Amino acid sequence: MDLKDLENELNNCSQCYLRKDCKSPVGWFGNPESPIVFVGEGPGSVEDDYGCPLIGPSGQLLDKALWAAKMTRDRVLTTNVIKCRPKNNRTPDIAEADFCAKLWLDRELEIIKPKVVVALGGVAMHYLGTPEMRITRDRGQWFRTRQGFDCIATYHPAFLLRLYGKQLVQAKWDVFHDLEAARDRAAELAPGYQFMSEEKVDLFKLFNKRK
Repeated sequence: MDLKDLENELNNCSQCYLRKDCKSPVGWFGNPESPIVFVGEGPGSVEDDYGCPLIGPSGQLLDKALWAAKMTRDRVLTTNVIKCRPKNNRTPDIAEADFCAKLWLDRELEIIKPKVVVALGGVAMHYLGTPEMRITRDRGQWFRTRQGFDCIATYHPAFLLRLYGKQLVQAKWDVFHDLEAARDRAAELAPGYQFMSEEKVDLFKLFNKRK
């Protein structure tokens, strides 16, 4: 099975109640050959509208952070722990994340076999690591996922959107250093891979709003 087969299966998923509150599941975007995968928590309303992970305000901030760390969205792969938007854009709980990720994320990672996984925020970190981990304490530290992938956690861009002043400046630097560390390790394990295109990708030119 490849990612295309998995995507076709995902599009027909109706295995939990989250499916009834969204337009359609949201899969992944990027280069399946990438040695680095970024895992967010789940689609928001903009992602649900366009069918692309991290395309809304959080994703636009992520694009800027990736560019600063010499990466672009078309040269990495982005995905989420859960594939259907929770009602009212709420944060998915542990049971929802565990159920969905075992169906889809685990299989994505098994197909892609990345050298490095970046957990964006607490939901991804708790699934890929352990529920006892805390993003404010454990971000920037390497750990092994249950599937055996090297993983580092950093703040979800949505968290940065809620900050201001000195807290925002510090958090941006933390994210930059975490992304840089992830890229450096991936580059070491996949020598010669190009993580950056000459221009940023405009996702709104690639995805149309879904009805």
